[in-house]
Amino acid sequence: MFRYLDKQRIVASSGFNRWLVPPAAIAIHLCIGMAYGLSVFWLPLSKALGVSKGLSDAIKCGADVGFFEELFTTSCDWRVSTLVWAFTVGIVFLGLSAAVWGGWLERVGPRKAGVVSAVCWAGGMFISAFGIYIHQFWIVLLGSGVVGGIGLGIGYISPVSTLIKWFPDRRGMATGMAIMGFGGGAMIGSPLAAMLMKTYSTPTSVGVVETFIILGVIYFIYMMIGAFSYRIPAADWAPPGWTPDQNGSAKSMITHKSVHVKNVWFIPQFWLVWGVLCMNVSAGIGVISMASPMLQEVFAGDLIGNSLKFSELDKTQLSAIAGVAAGFTALISFFNIIGRFIWASVSDALGRRLTYSVFFVLGGLLYFSVPSSANSLSLPFFVGAFCIILSMYGGGFATVPAYLADLFGTQMVGAIHGRLLTAWSTAGVLGPYVVTYMRDYQLSLGLPKAQVYNQTMYILVGMLVIGLICNLLIRPVDEKWFMTDEELTREKQIAQARLSVSAAEQHTPKGNESTLSRLVFYWALIAVPLAWGCYKTYLSALKLF
Repeated sequence: MFRYLDKQRIVASSGFNRWLVPPAAIAIHLCIGMAYGLSVFWLPLSKALGVSKGLSDAIKCGADVGFFEELFTTSCDWRVSTLVWAFTVGIVFLGLSAAVWGGWLERVGPRKAGVVSAVCWAGGMFISAFGIYIHQFWIVLLGSGVVGGIGLGIGYISPVSTLIKWFPDRRGMATGMAIMGFGGGAMIGSPLAAMLMKTYSTPTSVGVVETFIILGVIYFIYMMIGAFSYRIPAADWAPPGWTPDQNGSAKSMITHKSVHVKNVWFIPQFWLVWGVLCMNVSAGIGVISMASPMLQEVFAGDLIGNSLKFSELDKTQLSAIAGVAAGFTALISFFNIIGRFIWASVSDALGRRLTYSVFFVLGGLLYFSVPSSANSLSLPFFVGAFCIILSMYGGGFATVPAYLADLFGTQMVGAIHGRLLTAWSTAGVLGPYVVTYMRDYQLSLGLPKAQVYNQTMYILVGMLVIGLICNLLIRPVDEKWFMTDEELTREKQIAQARLSVSAAEQHTPKGNESTLSRLVFYWALIAVPLAWGCYKTYLSALKLF
């Protein structure tokens, strides 16, 4: 059975329609993108033990129970601040696994990597469900954090080099489509999880265990469909009528050679792109982590038609503004998603360096304007600024694979992208830490909650300035780092990429594979859940207005 996962079995035959490949990548990313939606489980899990004993609220841990004790306790509920570590550990292992197994992915191909990702991601959910069932948080960390994080990393980079090789004429658009799916995962998964928890909740259960198991089954099936739908082009394939010389002056930094992944740690341009991604993500993820409380504390009663401060609101009013804030979170999540496709596609015309310069300059100006919008209680400007900011946050993720392909070539771009994702792991800790630390520090000085985010915005502007400097310093890679023709040929042979057409045709389905009906089926498979997620987002966003 395992021979069907071999790379040589997924080389496309002549006449294969390349537009059949993006749905495979999007399907996998829609599943692993639920990592951004795990927060929907924190509140129910924070009272799961109390509810299981017939209580209406959580069994709170004593002051003597620290984080380590919470890993093993069965006598009190987990704190929300503890549960968030499942997401943090997952993001760290995303970067680590992508860096460690990126080279392996290039050798074995996207199908085998997709299957491993499906097993790890769905398996992580099953492990977490067991940990929740016996109330052992260390098992939840192992499942959603370690095992699931490995699935995240391998699944995240699995389509990168494949799509770039299928769309050398539209690199940004191609990777933008796939990575857009990662942003859309939470838009679909969060309301689905909420519906499942509501369905399976009882007077003695919050319904999370059943929800994890059902989601794990759904994700496994979807990801396996995506993995087995992958095809890779033959080594000498190119889009009909396209030649590299027709790309235009905006892409003057595009190389036609390739760098070996083992050398990227020593190349200055790699670390400059690392800094670009880290600063862009740190600023954006810091905002995402505090978006809901920020809106509530800044605008408070103005969100529901009165002028009361946050501390003056009663329980009913707090619940009402929390619903409005949920709409805000849904709206910026939507812009995060569409920004991945739009900005990555725009980068094909502008070039990657100019596109990132726009991110940093425009983003810096918008962050700088937020305190003024907050002080004047201008909700449209406040919301509009964060919508654009989050679109560029998502655009940064989607554009960076094409940036790497431009600078380092396409042969090992998946492995190089995997190493670069350590910047995401760093930003996943740095961004939220800076925002929450500054908030707590400002509160300790006695500042009103409505003003505690002002200094934070200026710090995030500083991060974007650092990213802009890194971006402007990027130049074409020195010739000494590129592989010779002999070395490139050897790498292609190692990666099993140089196959004869006849061998490819023996293993690639023919006939209706490139027909309109097949295209419609694969695209509908990802378009239907995306449309449902957009509808749910629209309903949530209505509360904001």
